[in-house]
Amino acid sequence: MFSGIVEETGKVVSIDRNKENIDLTIACSFVDKLKVDQSVAHNGVCLTVVRKTDSTYTVTAIQETLIKSNLGDLVPGSEVNLERSMTMDKLLDGHMVQGHVDQTAICTKVEEADGSWYYTFLYDSSKGNITVEKGSISVDGVSLTVVNSKDDSFQVAIIPYTYEHTVFHNYKEGTRVNLEFDIIGKYITKIMKQQMGK
Repeated sequence: MFSGIVEETGKVVSIDRNKENIDLTIACSFVDKLKVDQSVAHNGVCLTVVRKTDSTYTVTAIQETLIKSNLGDLVPGSEVNLERSMTMDKLLDGHMVQGHVDQTAICTKVEEADGSWYYTFLYDSSKGNITVEKGSISVDGVSLTVVNSKDDSFQVAIIPYTYEHTVFHNYKEGTRVNLEFDIIGKYITKIMKQQMGK
């Protein structure tokens, strides 16, 4: 379980293909605090540490993860949002994020707004996911509040701190991002569909 509060951005050092999977080797400041078998969110995707050195650690993304996320778009040198899993004594500053990406979206607009930024994202609504005004969503692992919710798109407002300390500063029109929709909203949507016989 994660909170959607990114600890820092890491850098992809290398990518090695292993059959249909890829091994991502990442450098970040808290490598010395990690251990093998620990969960870390990478752009919102929960992956398990399988190897580590003094300066890097390696995780494996399976084909299913590559299909549903943007991790296959990464190249050596790419920045990734990183968050270690929550501990019981940690404040939940964001919202409950599982690290299970529902689908990807495309950034269709970036607007500067006198010190902040508005990002618009378009997603395939036929997959059954929805956003609600002022609801929560995770974009590449960042817990955000939805504004301008529509059937297949939404906006988020980004403050300078988030812009500087996450991969949002790299986004432009056409950037593909990972979405994890609010878990409570997903349960309510499923219950309503069952009640309506869909």
